[in-house]
Formats: sequence, structure tokens, C-alpha cells
Amino acid sequence: MTPVYRFAPSPNGQLHLGHAYSALFTQACAREAQGRVLLRLEDIDRVRCPAHFGHQAIEDLRWIGFRWDGHVRWQSRHLEIYRETIDRLAGMGVLYACTCTRGDIARAAAGAGTRDPDGSLLYPGACRDRGFDPAALETHGIPFALRLHLSQALAITGPLTFRERGAGPDGQSGIVAADPGRWGDVILARRDIATSYHVAAVTDDAIQGVSCVTRGHDLFHATAVHRVLQALLGLPEPDYRHHGLIRGGDGEKLSKSLASKPLRALREAGATPDDIRRMVGI
Repeated sequence: MTPVYRFAPSPNGQLHLGHAYSALFTQACAREAQGRVLLRLEDIDRVRCPAHFGHQAIEDLRWIGFRWDGHVRWQSRHLEIYRETIDRLAGMGVLYACTCTRGDIARAAAGAGTRDPDGSLLYPGACRDRGFDPAALETHGIPFALRLHLSQALAITGPLTFRERGAGPDGQSGIVAADPGRWGDVILARRDIATSYHVAAVTDDAIQGVSCVTRGHDLFHATAVHRVLQALLGLPEPDYRHHGLIRGGDGEKLSKSLASKPLRALREAGATPDDIRRMVGI
């Protein structure tokens, strides 16, 4: 069976050197394995990911020499599929409606200080047993999120692992124990955004037949949540290959929020695709 890889940026701004490294790393892995590489734009949040950023991303990727097989998959064009995934999870009894705001969570978690791998306060479970009806909340215009009832989910799946073909941020490799408890009851959908990164990613990986997921160390711990969803939904389990991050002079990872110089700015300043490859070490 031909291996399938994918590069799946979220186009909520212009691509930078970190994206270039990840795209070219994925392409190199696919070529080494004599496999296919796909391009997916994870643009489920249409407010933060307007279409012009997606088109710019495609142009920038072509410019640096990233080549993909088949059509680009825009997640914003497949929201109904992710809603169906959410409905399946709801039918299994592993979702619940939560009306807590960030302020509510901060007050409930005051003193505990427990944070998830992204640095956000761990949700204390205030709505877990309240039995809110999402349809009623929707009717009354009350903002809510659908959260994964992690303990009920793990009662179904049991302990989980994943195969790391590269190395995690702490050197993890081979068969790695998944630790979804570090995330608690994660949000899987919101009233205003019908799905989450976690749900859309695992759904699309299954639909597209992705056999190896390549991505940065910053997403290593998200694999635990993805393994829970894959096990609940009976989806294939891909291998994972996480890579290091391109960092700025201050040691911080490059990101759009840190105003990293975008690829198109480097191009306008006279950089060539070969320059970009040298800058990211490929």
C-alpha cells in the first residue's frame, strides 16, 4: 500500500519559515517512502481564516517548491462531515454541553493552577453533570461548547498508545503511551464553530487515507486526544513523525502571532526558494 502523508496548515495568516520547514519536511518524508503527499487547509474558523489567506498559502507553497498530489482539501467546505462525526460522538454519550466562559473557568480553577499542554487552565468540569440540552441552549441563544467527557470516553477505549517514528519533544519514540488526561474534557465543537481542530483532523486523516502524520513538536501532545477520538470512532491509526520547530533569535517558535516575517515578505525582499531551503536547513 502506498504511504500517504499530508501537510495541513491553518491559514489564519501568512505562512512563515516554520511552515516552509514543515511542508518541505513532509515532502521529503513522502519521497523517501515513495509515497503520496496531500495538502489540506484547516480553515474551519472562517473568521480567523478568510479565503484569501488560503489562496496565499497555496501560492507560497508552490513558490518554495512544495508539490502535492490531487486537489487541495479546504476543511471549510466539508463542515457537514465533521458535524456527522460530532453526532456520532454525541450518540455514544461522551459529549456534554458546557456554558462556562473563560472567566468562569479561571474563577473555578483559582488556586489549582493546573494547565493543559497549550498552557490554558485545565477545565474543572463545572458543567459535566448538569445535563444541559444543546438544542434548548441553541433555541435560547445561549453560547455553549460541546466537551469530551474524558472519563466516559476512556471507559470505552481503555489505555491507548501511538507509534512515534520520529522523536517527541522529550525524545519519545517507538510505542508511546497516550496521556489524554493532560487535556481534561477538551472542547470538540462550539455553538459558533461546529467542529474543532481535533475532530476535523482525525476525520480527514481517515477520509484521505493518511498513513503517517508529520507535524511539529508543538502538536505532539495533541496526539493523545486524537487517539481517543480514533478509538471511539473506529478510525484507522496512522503513524506519527514529529519534528523540531524553527525558532527565532529569542528562542521562541516562529508563529504568525509573534509577527514572524512571512514567506512572501522574504520573497519580495529578493529571497529565492533555494534561500528558503537553506534558511530552514533542508
